Amino acid sequence: MIRVVYIVCFTLLGIMTQFIIHALLEKWYIYRLIEDFDSYSLGFTWAQWFLIHHVATVILFAAGAFLGFWQGVYLWRKIYE
Repeated sequence: MIRVVYIVCFTLLGIMTQFIIHALLEKWYIYRLIEDFDSYSLGFTWAQWFLIHHVATVILFAAGAFLGFWQGVYLWRKIYE
């Protein structure tokens, strides 16, 4: 039971960490887009950037959950077994 709670907590930690990384990256790049859209848009429109945002959100969420789960399992083995 403790092992399950440990792994779930690490998974949640991975998800929360990806939210922070996503927010900082998005804030930084949106600032660039607002300041000089022609230089930083890479030829995409605002509608395409919204699609990129939604796809990146799903990918980052899955990556955060997977890495958190993997770290939970890995560290459980290293520390407790």
